[in-house]
Amino acid sequence: MAESLDPLCSIVELDFKTKQHRKVTLDEFRGSMADGKFVWIDVDITQTDAARRLLGKLEGLVAPEIVEDAVTREPATQIGRYDDYLHLVLSGCRLAGHKFDLERVDVMMGERYMLTLHRGQPVFLEAVRKSYIADFVRFAQTPSFLLYELWDHLIDNYLSIHKRFEERVEEVQKRLIGDVDDRVFGEASELGSDLLHLRKVVLPARAVLTDLSTRKSPFVGEGTQPYLANMVGTIERVLQDVLVDRDILAGSLNNYMSLVAHKTNKVMSRLTVVSIIFLPLTFLCGVYGMNFDVIPELKWAHGYGYFWGITAVVVTGLLILMRKYKLL
Repeated sequence: MAESLDPLCSIVELDFKTKQHRKVTLDEFRGSMADGKFVWIDVDITQTDAARRLLGKLEGLVAPEIVEDAVTREPATQIGRYDDYLHLVLSGCRLAGHKFDLERVDVMMGERYMLTLHRGQPVFLEAVRKSYIADFVRFAQTPSFLLYELWDHLIDNYLSIHKRFEERVEEVQKRLIGDVDDRVFGEASELGSDLLHLRKVVLPARAVLTDLSTRKSPFVGEGTQPYLANMVGTIERVLQDVLVDRDILAGSLNNYMSLVAHKTNKVMSRLTVVSIIFLPLTFLCGVYGMNFDVIPELKWAHGYGYFWGITAVVVTGLLILMRKYKLL
């Protein structure tokens, strides 16, 4: 089995008639295509200058502006249709702590080749490499099965990221019960932003996949399109689940704030009861604390006892009224 001469490039020849596959070199792949074979050319463009020189050897397979776009632009799932090939930009995700980074993979699908350009080792593309040969031998009828493999593992990638976010939502819910650390509110806000970011990544993927599954193309087999159409439903569920998670997160925060407000209201109710009781007593104290020379009650022999008697009557009357009107 021949190895590719360039470490940045891996080329695999696929023969759909005999179900044979082998690695070929840059010098051999054009001969394979001329013999009716299909080749998958995979190029790591992390080293930009070296990648440009290597891609120069693939002249005729892809337009220079697409190469420049792959080297310089940020990840954003999209599709471009050309006479000789399809150009797909797929945006995968890689977990980085609580957040995720986007990994761009450019896919050019022609009649006899598929060219993939990427930086490093994207998670979903690595998963494709590990499983596509088995599917090629058992099921593949046309080269467009590779599109199915790419989308299948890309959607699995979205599902795994979403599952992690679901776990974080559950963690935040648990932390909002009992003694609450103030840091949880910052984490909940960050999680809400991450869910929204994920939805913005998945939305264009749904649009591109819908286009591939419904619009005829010489590079997408009619037998593959129904399987791609089924995947659209999976992406729809991911989008709906992301919205549900955001609603659950918002609902948990609202429930906590409602609970805090309820506890505050109970405290204020108790303070209000105390205030109602002591307000008339404060009035009495104010009256008899005035510095007038003539206050007749001051001369009463039992004035002190009368004061406490009036106090007891006022307090008892207020308690009876508040219990009647369910203020206690």
